Amino acid sequence: MKSKEDIIGLVHTDEWMMDVLRAARSLRLSDWWVCAGFVRSKIWDTLHEYNERTPLSDVDVIYYDAANVSEDLEKRLEEQLKQIIPNVPWSVKNQARMHVVNDNPPYSSSTDAMSKFPETATALGLTLDDQDHIRLATPCGIDDVLQIIIRPTPYFSENKHLAAIYEKRVVQKNFQGKWHKVTVIHTT
Repeated sequence: MKSKEDIIGLVHTDEWMMDVLRAARSLRLSDWWVCAGFVRSKIWDTLHEYNERTPLSDVDVIYYDAANVSEDLEKRLEEQLKQIIPNVPWSVKNQARMHVVNDNPPYSSSTDAMSKFPETATALGLTLDDQDHIRLATPCGIDDVLQIIIRPTPYFSENKHLAAIYEKRVVQKNFQGKWHKVTVIHTT
């Protein structure tokens, strides 16, 4: 696996991932993506030659709609997704409001929000058009995810407070316990 096209091809052949993307698409949200561990874990499971999918704590669906930043709407959207695929741990978040939760300046789009995720290997998102063509957003590139490296995004590495959050996440997420080839780049 060496390119964005390789990653997209990998996802296209995964029936479960395609079902998840189709379910998210059915909500007809603006600037929507299924992102983070959903993408990273598939890549790392493949690079580790795992036969079974590493369990996900959630499947992150993000979108950007400044006209309606209701958290209640996000919960209703999660319920709609549960009606389509009940056994998926859905998490839906409008990135037009998440800057407040994360104590950041406002995001301009979902991709901008992804660029401010903690790890470069997690700053990835997939979306699907009506013809089932996949787009892959990689605001921090794909080198780290393909080289199985956990490193803070520039946004997290430039701020000491966020660097501490990154370090705590590295411990909590136990990346090396799930994928033995992971190299962790620390902030200090």
